Amino acid sequence: MWLDPEKIKEFIVNSDLLSAAEAAKLEAAAKTTGKPLEEILLADGRIKEDDFRRIKAYLLGIPFVSLVKEKIERETLFTIPEPIARNHNIVAFRKKNNELEVAMLDPEDLQAIEFIKKGAGLKILPRLTDTASIKHLLLQYQKSLKAEFGDIIQQETKQLERTGAVGEEAGESELKKLAEGLPVIKIVDTLLLHAILQQASDIHAEPCETELVIRYRIDGVLHDAMILPKAVAPGLTARIKILANLRLDEKRLPQDGRFKIDTAGQKVSFRVSLLPTYYGEKIVMRLLPETIKGFTLEQLGFHGWGLERIQEGIRGKTGIILVTGPTGSGKTTTLYTILDLLNKPDVNISTIEDPIEYQIPRINQTQVKPEIGFSFSSGLRALVRQDPDIVMVGEIRDKETAGLAINAALTGHLVLSTLHTNSAAATIPRLLDMGIEPFLVVSTMRLIISQRLVRQFHSVRQSYNLSDAELKELKNRVDLNRIMAVLKEEKALKGDESWQKIAFHHPQPSPESSDGYARRVGIHEVLAVSATLKEMMMKGETAARLEEQAKVEGMLTMLEDGVFKAAKGITSLEEVFRVVSE
Repeated sequence: MWLDPEKIKEFIVNSDLLSAAEAAKLEAAAKTTGKPLEEILLADGRIKEDDFRRIKAYLLGIPFVSLVKEKIERETLFTIPEPIARNHNIVAFRKKNNELEVAMLDPEDLQAIEFIKKGAGLKILPRLTDTASIKHLLLQYQKSLKAEFGDIIQQETKQLERTGAVGEEAGESELKKLAEGLPVIKIVDTLLLHAILQQASDIHAEPCETELVIRYRIDGVLHDAMILPKAVAPGLTARIKILANLRLDEKRLPQDGRFKIDTAGQKVSFRVSLLPTYYGEKIVMRLLPETIKGFTLEQLGFHGWGLERIQEGIRGKTGIILVTGPTGSGKTTTLYTILDLLNKPDVNISTIEDPIEYQIPRINQTQVKPEIGFSFSSGLRALVRQDPDIVMVGEIRDKETAGLAINAALTGHLVLSTLHTNSAAATIPRLLDMGIEPFLVVSTMRLIISQRLVRQFHSVRQSYNLSDAELKELKNRVDLNRIMAVLKEEKALKGDESWQKIAFHHPQPSPESSDGYARRVGIHEVLAVSATLKEMMMKGETAARLEEQAKVEGMLTMLEDGVFKAAKGITSLEEVFRVVSE
């Protein structure tokens, strides 16, 4: 729907949003750059996007509606499926006879209107709205679905109890029959779909004496999701075992498996782990969305000196780059992001992983299978005979794998891998403890990245300044002068601020986020192995001494990087201290 720039200019001048001279200047800029006047106006910043939508609605003759306080009937809301509503920012809010009123942000999204018209079989009446209204309406999907999931699970649980649930000692045939029954299938399917929509990274099903507790890990923190009767546990466990192709009659030993579902508009793999406990088998499922979009290093939280060192390190043709941290700290995501940057037509990249979490085009990815003797070490031996330029080993777990990785680096390959250590500097003693000779570590190690994940603020937050006591405590934990130097160097401050004037923030709960946080970002330390550090490694210096030297050369520790991000308003100091143990 084309808007006459002259009419736009005339309206904003008549509305006293801009003076005639200012509007003429922006109009001239639009003609010079060839960009639409709308884009120039929004880039100027004096007219907000939602205000411009009101202008657009008036000029196009489309009604503008504000729906921030509206409660939509469930039947009307679900006329448009949630994935379509989210992807196109379009929500149904009123249905009358054969007409459906829809609120949207982009009146030119004719494809979405046509799709909804065909699906609903109704006449579509588009209305323009603002961002706050769309957010409010999209949130109602979650609330409606949560209530629906609760109803389904409660209903199917009662049905399961009526038909007679089997006990813990049931045989394989009984468990299989139970797992293939409609109540159990509905309970498990609903549970999985709910976790996906909640954007959980893990599902925990924990048997207790009289109940089965379901918990989700969301943004790194476990939350109680629901409590089910103990009678549901055998059927739920059996259903998960069938999906993951595990033995139904094995209840004494741990089991691991994997399955995939296509639901809620995306493909998700589930990595399953079962562990026998006193009250039954505990299940943990890791959710791995296959449709995940690629990241950049900046989006992962890398910046400044550390980002430059990584970019230098991955330009090398040989050597080892290690990413370290505990389970669930984003190591694999960092490695995949680096691989994506290196993935060019002129290089051959091969990986050996357990498991393959995301499929990447043009990269040869191999899954280890310990049950048939195909381990990291045997897989790595095979990979180096495949003429690779770059090799990724999912994890260095033992001396043999470490030795093979070092050998691959010495023979002309760039090797990427992960290791479980608490800090970048602690990686060197860890490799030496494995029995790797110091001269081999020195000859091959290029870069060590250590990381954790902290929760980011949602849109609402509460600002405050550090008191003298808080500032003193912070000084005892980190070198504030080093962090201030980095803040100034990266122009992250407004003017010449001091620590007393920097605004820190507390999370503020909101309808969209119960704890005030949404999604996570990395805090990192990037240790580039310099000539001085190599010399210290050969002398057998401690991790503490290696870290001190790395800091002299420019490295921020994870705690310092966390304080840096808190000073930028990305996260809170409390969240940083929760994640980084000293």
